[in-house]
Amino acid sequence: MPHLKITLAYDGTNYAGWQVQPEVHGPTVQGVVAAAIEKLTGERVCPAAAGRTDAGVHARGQVISFTTSSRIPVERWPAALNSVLPEDIAALKAEAVPPEFHARYSARWKWYRYSIYNHTVPDVFSRRYCWQVRYPLDFDAMAEAARYFIGYHDFRSFCAAGSPVRRFEREVLEARLHRRDRFIFFDVVANGFLYHMVRIMVGTLVEVGRGKLSPDDIPGIIQSRSREKAGPTAPAQGLCLERVAY
Repeated sequence: MPHLKITLAYDGTNYAGWQVQPEVHGPTVQGVVAAAIEKLTGERVCPAAAGRTDAGVHARGQVISFTTSSRIPVERWPAALNSVLPEDIAALKAEAVPPEFHARYSARWKWYRYSIYNHTVPDVFSRRYCWQVRYPLDFDAMAEAARYFIGYHDFRSFCAAGSPVRRFEREVLEARLHRRDRFIFFDVVANGFLYHMVRIMVGTLVEVGRGKLSPDDIPGIIQSRSREKAGPTAPAQGLCLERVAY
């Protein structure tokens, strides 16, 4: 049976995250995509995702994988799915992959972007896709602080409580900020991420931008392995999964 890899984009505003879970109320992206696949094929599948994005988090390059007995040609899958998916989820590309391919476990690295709108007046057109920070931020200090995230570290300080993982070590390959007009973008690439890791990184960087922390405090926060030492968790709507590499 064909094993498929499909790239998705979605606006996470109206979803309770990617993953279907018994305690989750409201639609999930996984549930909607699974229902679309069933409508096309008559099969009940549970597509695996590269990143189990939280409620309100978006994706431009989410990757899913699943096996199907459908005879729909691989190249027709995006059009077929888009004909039954809601307008806030889109299938971008489909590929046939070996049976051992897994969207999450086969990934080499993932790239997330967090968007901040730094101004006192709301931007009504970007409010679903960024965090509005109304007070002035020291961009240079934030950019300096971000560089301390690069490398192989125990990121326990940047993991939300209640995470079931046993190992907190991750390798951050890139962590940088850039700005465009009133927007500040934080791009981070790593071989894996902990629960709320990027959002806690951003909350910590904003504390640096406000002058409540120094860039030189970041190594100590990492070494402390204490969530209490890091900054607050940034809102979900500013986060987007941009790309996954295999």
